[in-house]
Amino acid sequence: MSAPPPDTPLALAGLGRRLACLVYELMLLLAVLFVSGFVVVGLLPDTPTPVSRGLTQFYLMLVAGLYLTWFWRRGGQTLAMKTWRVRVVRADGGLVDARTAWRRYLFAVIGLVLLGFGLWWALWDRDRQFLHDRLAGTRLVRVG
Repeated sequence: MSAPPPDTPLALAGLGRRLACLVYELMLLLAVLFVSGFVVVGLLPDTPTPVSRGLTQFYLMLVAGLYLTWFWRRGGQTLAMKTWRVRVVRADGGLVDARTAWRRYLFAVIGLVLLGFGLWWALWDRDRQFLHDRLAGTRLVRVG
């Protein structure tokens, strides 16, 4: 999939559409993590230790990152984004590369850990962008 021609204006996706997409994305991601969790269940001791708990959390964060960044790099849309007609692109309108996708993911995780500050940011941002999009140099645009 190629980037749109430079003269094609990219309309930013509205905040409501992006939040609805986020809720749907969370449901799909929870299903992916649930299934992925079965891989480690048999490997864990009956009584979790701080080390096994930390490794499991790291594994699940890695699975989530691989899931999201894979879709963002291949067309810029996850299933939820296709449903809500939203695509992630670079600020210049180009396709997202691996480095940008991982930066977006890591900034989003940090923003969520900080009591959702990365999402609340959109209320004050001039373009209503989430903080992770602003920091990663990406935008969520409407498709179709």
